[in-house]
Amino acid sequence: MPEVQKKVVMVRAVARRWISRVAHVEYRFSVLLGAKELRNLPNLLRSFRDGRVAMEGVTPIQDLGVRNNGDSIEVWSQNRTALIHLKDWFEKRDFETTGVW
Repeated sequence: MPEVQKKVVMVRAVARRWISRVAHVEYRFSVLLGAKELRNLPNLLRSFRDGRVAMEGVTPIQDLGVRNNGDSIEVWSQNRTALIHLKDWFEKRDFETTGVW
């Protein structure tokens, strides 16, 4: 085996080990704001994550990620069940969501 091929094979093996060590399952959904005028919803979700705010029927999600995309808010976590409860919480309040994926 030539030296160049040997290095490529070694780099791929190292990359595969690194990815398998740091990769994790993550679930997401988006809350579509549309005509709803709700200010500071990302901050509300961050406060919920930090335990400063409680949401009825939803257990706190410690690894909750929140990103404001302007007309929607993207939410993600490793805890699928808790995200489904959070999605249901938004849908009860007439928000449209993309569903957990």
